[in-house]
Amino acid sequence: MHIGLIGLGKMGSNMRARLRQGGIEVTGYDRNPEVSDVGSVDELLTALPERKIVWIMVPAGPITDAVVSELAGKLGQGDLMVDGGNTRFSDDIRHGQDLAKSGIRFVDCGVSGGVWGLENGYGLMAGGAAEDIEELLPVFDALRPEGTREQSFVHVGDIGAGHYAKMVHNGIEYGIMQSYAEGYELLAAKGIINDVPGTFGAWQEGTVIRSWLLDLLVKALKEDPELSAVAGYVEDSGEGRWTVEEAIANAVPAPAITASVFARFASRQEDAPAMKMVAALRNQFGGHAVRRPGE
Repeated sequence: MHIGLIGLGKMGSNMRARLRQGGIEVTGYDRNPEVSDVGSVDELLTALPERKIVWIMVPAGPITDAVVSELAGKLGQGDLMVDGGNTRFSDDIRHGQDLAKSGIRFVDCGVSGGVWGLENGYGLMAGGAAEDIEELLPVFDALRPEGTREQSFVHVGDIGAGHYAKMVHNGIEYGIMQSYAEGYELLAAKGIINDVPGTFGAWQEGTVIRSWLLDLLVKALKEDPELSAVAGYVEDSGEGRWTVEEAIANAVPAPAITASVFARFASRQEDAPAMKMVAALRNQFGGHAVRRPGE
């Protein structure tokens, strides 16, 4: 099987390598010539068989829209496009409808595994027609971890379902990370705890909160026990926000995920206006002391 892969960043380049290890022939294109197999999208398409499969791994939003639009003008009837980035599910539905007008098939696939995917394999959530998913199974099997397919791959539903599942996955991830982070701060704040990294390390086996994220937390503390090289500023990729928006749209209570997204916003405010107001109000009604700027 021979596929094209557009986007060879951290995820894309590792996926290319894992696919090749799994016996899939891959021609990759990236704007960075140092990592690209070919010099252009046209060269990539020329290298593929007559019935083409092109997997996209580029940032969500306008960049994905531009790549989908370019491929729409160059692929033909029966060709298959896969978006494996973090596109919003509603954009997938739009892309699928637009491509169908030209007879181009479309699958969206949520991919989880990060920079460790090359070594460990990727968790995959795919949306699209059953016959298209069936055709892509060799690709999915090469990407996912060894073992039972159902534990690392799922055909979630129609176009858009794959990225919807990945969106919820990332929302859960936000909540778990925030809980670990709050636990870390609480342990570090109490003088009775002499070994914070060791405490997390002791939770890695046998406890009900053991997880791969916990393993990564322990790894981070071993590398930098005081986290002195890390600023307390946390970005969000958008999927946490989308999860909260979907929770509101569907009247599903999601307080933990919502709070974790807001916590990331708070991390970016060096002198948060809202907290300044809280301090001012405490002073007004209770005479509580306030810290002045620079104190």
